[in-house]
Amino acid sequence: MSRLLRILAVALRFRLYRFLPRYSGEADPDRAVRLRQALEALGPIFVKFGQMLSTRRDLLPLDIADELAKLQDQVPPFPAVQAAAEIERGIGRKIEEVFSEFGAEPVASASVAQVHLARLKDGREVAVKVLRPGVEAAIAKDVALLETAAGLVERLWADGRRLKPREVVAEFARHLHDELDLLREAANASQLRRNFEASPLLAVPQVYWDWCAQRVMVMERMHGTPVSQVDALRAKGVDIPRLARAGVEIFFTQVFRDGFFHADMHPGNIFVADDGKYVALDFGIMGTLTEVDKNYLAQNFLAFFNRDYRRVAQAHLDAGWVPAATRIDDFEGAIRAVCEPIFARPLKEIYFGKLLLRLFQTSRRFGVEIQPQLLMLQKTLLNIEGLGRELDPDLDLWQTAKPFLERWMGEQVGWRSLVRTLRQEAPYWAATLPQLPRLLHRLLAEDRMGALHKAMERLAEQNARRNRLLAALVGLLAAGLVLFMIVPPC
Repeated sequence: MSRLLRILAVALRFRLYRFLPRYSGEADPDRAVRLRQALEALGPIFVKFGQMLSTRRDLLPLDIADELAKLQDQVPPFPAVQAAAEIERGIGRKIEEVFSEFGAEPVASASVAQVHLARLKDGREVAVKVLRPGVEAAIAKDVALLETAAGLVERLWADGRRLKPREVVAEFARHLHDELDLLREAANASQLRRNFEASPLLAVPQVYWDWCAQRVMVMERMHGTPVSQVDALRAKGVDIPRLARAGVEIFFTQVFRDGFFHADMHPGNIFVADDGKYVALDFGIMGTLTEVDKNYLAQNFLAFFNRDYRRVAQAHLDAGWVPAATRIDDFEGAIRAVCEPIFARPLKEIYFGKLLLRLFQTSRRFGVEIQPQLLMLQKTLLNIEGLGRELDPDLDLWQTAKPFLERWMGEQVGWRSLVRTLRQEAPYWAATLPQLPRLLHRLLAEDRMGALHKAMERLAEQNARRNRLLAALVGLLAAGLVLFMIVPPC
C-alpha cells in the first residue's frame, strides 16, 4: 500500500494527469520531460517500461519518444564513490591493484546498473558494469505490487484467467531476478559470443572472469556508434538498408537456430562497428525457447508469410493455444481479416497500434491463451520492429525474414536433419560400438530363458495346488449335500 501511495504521489508531483484525454487539447510543452522524470523517480521497473516505449515511435508522439530514449543509457548515475566501493567489495581487491586506469564518471547509466571504462594492468581496455546500491529492494517492492495487481485482474476481470496475469508477472520477475546477478549475465554473454563466434554480422564482448562477481562484471570494451544515430552511421559509409536486413537475420538466427536470444534489444544496447557489424551489449535479460516452441513459431511465421491462414489457425489448435472446440474456419477468417491488410507494405505504412488492437480483439473473441514463456520474445519483437522502422522505414520485413525461415524449416526435416542428427549422435555411437561384442556375449551367456522357465514352473505348480484345493472343497460340499438328502431330519 505504501508503494502504491508513492506512485500516486509521484504522478501528482509530475502532473501526469495532464496525459488524460480531457487535457489533450491544452498546450503542455514540458510533458515529455515530466514523464521521463516521473519514471526515473519510480525506479527500475518503470524505467524499463519507458525504455520499451521509446522504441515505438509509431505509437508515441516524437517529443515523448525522444525524451524516453534518454532512459536507455542516461538515467542519473549514482556517485562514483559508491561505485568504487561496490567494485572493490565484489572483486576483493583495490581499484588501483587491478586497473591501471579507471574512469570515475560512468559512460552509461541505466535502471539497474552503470558502466565505467577502465584499463587492466596488462593494457587491455575494459568496461566495468556495477549494480546500483539497493536496486534489489526497489525491484522487490514493485514486483510485489505487480503480483497484487495481477491477482486483482484475474479475479475481477472476465478475461483475467485467459490472460494469465500472475504467470506473466512471474515470468517478468524471473528475468528481473536474473538481471540482478552479473555472474549470470557474464555467462549469457559468453554463450552468445560462442553462438556468433564466426559470424560476420554480430560481435559480442569477451568476459574477463577473474574480475567478475555477482554485482560486478568486467568485459572487453567495444567500440562503435549507437544504432540510433543513423546520420552518424551514414556519414561513416554504413549501408543502412543492409544493416536493417542484417538485424532481422540476427534476430531470427538467435530465435530459431539457437533458441537463445537477446531479449533487451533497445537502441541503448546496440552499437554498430565501423565495418558495419552489430555490437551487442547488456546481456542481463535473455530469452530461451524449447524445440516445441520453435517448431510452432516457425510454422506460424511461415504460414503467415505465405498467407496460409488456415495453417496458422491449425497450428494454434495443435499447440492448445485456443479451445479445442473452436471452429477452425471461423478462426481462419478472423486471422485473415487482421493480417491481410498489412501485406506487401513497408514498415512506414503499417500502423501497428491498430494492428495490435485488432489482434487483441480477435484473441479475446476466440479465447486465445497468453503464453508466458513467449513473453520475452513478444517484447523483443516490438523492439526489433521499432529498430527496423527507425533504420529503414522501407524495409520489407516479410520478404527479409521468409527466406531464413524456409531455410531453417528445410534443415529440420529431410536429409539435412538426418545428417545433423547423425553428427550429434556420433560421439555416443563411437563410445558404444566397441562395447557391443562384450554386451552381446554377456547377453548370450546369461541364462535368461532358464530363469523364465523356472518362474513358469513355479506358477504352474501354484495353479495346480490351487486347483486341488478347489476340487477338495467342491467334493466336501457335494458330500454334505448328499448326506443332507439321505438322512431324514429329526
